[in-house]
Amino acid sequence: MNNQTRKQAERRGRRAERIAAGLLRLKGYKILERRQQTPHGEIDLIALRGKILAIVEVKQRQTLDLAQQALHNADLSRIEEAAYYYQARNTKWENKSIRFDAVFVMPWLRVKHVKDAWRGY
Repeated sequence: MNNQTRKQAERRGRRAERIAAGLLRLKGYKILERRQQTPHGEIDLIALRGKILAIVEVKQRQTLDLAQQALHNADLSRIEEAAYYYQARNTKWENKSIRFDAVFVMPWLRVKHVKDAWRGY
């Protein structure tokens, strides 16, 4: 991937994350973190609603099917490890239940939020 293509992908990814964060806020979630870096990798969004700490992976693709297929097992395991690391380092969230969600962003601002998109360990 050349530098120009990488920059375009980065812009699209940031835009998709802004759209996902907006949707979650409309649903009553508080966005705690965006692009949270951990030694295990990055978490796109961390949101709080009630007793649920939602760890959100955002995927932008042309179709819902392609977006869902973009959730690879290796990536999901990495996100889980990052989430548990984040929770352990932020003790104010230790009494919250972690849930792994996905937000799929498609053309024409079609957005789908899938709660509990995959189970952690």
